[in-house]
Amino acid sequence: MNEDNPVILRIILLFFIEVVIFLIKINEIIVVEGKDDTVKIKQAVEADTIETNGSAINKETLNMIRLAQKKRGVIIFTDPDYPGERIRRIIDEHVQGCKHAFLPKHLASGKHGVGIEHADVKHIQEALKKVYTVNLNNKKDQINWHDLLLKYGLLGGKNAKERRTKLGERLHIGYANGKQLVKRLTMFNIEMSVFEKVMEEILEEESDE
Repeated sequence: MNEDNPVILRIILLFFIEVVIFLIKINEIIVVEGKDDTVKIKQAVEADTIETNGSAINKETLNMIRLAQKKRGVIIFTDPDYPGERIRRIIDEHVQGCKHAFLPKHLASGKHGVGIEHADVKHIQEALKKVYTVNLNNKKDQINWHDLLLKYGLLGGKNAKERRTKLGERLHIGYANGKQLVKRLTMFNIEMSVFEKVMEEILEEESDE
């Protein structure tokens, strides 16, 4: 076979494109904030979306998300800003068992603000590979996260916010303030050993600077 034949090369290329598209098909329905987010999501993966159209989620949208969760499962993938986190909390309070995908703010920032629509396709794909499901039985064997956050300087102090930012990014759970971080570590069932390993890496990097 002549590998220099442009027709053959094009057929091979199309074959691999089809394989890649197949591999990144998402079964769950992804909840985003707007049409531009949907456009970017569909550039990254093969998936259906539900758009909240702003932070004021109405009853009809919540019912749609509830049905989607029951039939196919839901991934909440809102913007990494205050309105996006508010939408995430509202959905999570009304619809149990949703999965969560996060992008750090610096990977979703553009000239016109912060949003999934500004993220690179590869970063969206990576985020959707690392989704978390809320642990509904988080009272069992609960870790004393408050003491651990104090131990690693994540509550108060000049480096606390920066450390929480790095932690959220590396654990793929998004940025959170101290109170939210305790809740997020608990509900996503983060293992203490994983948390401590990441924090030791962060502290080591600080000492090398």
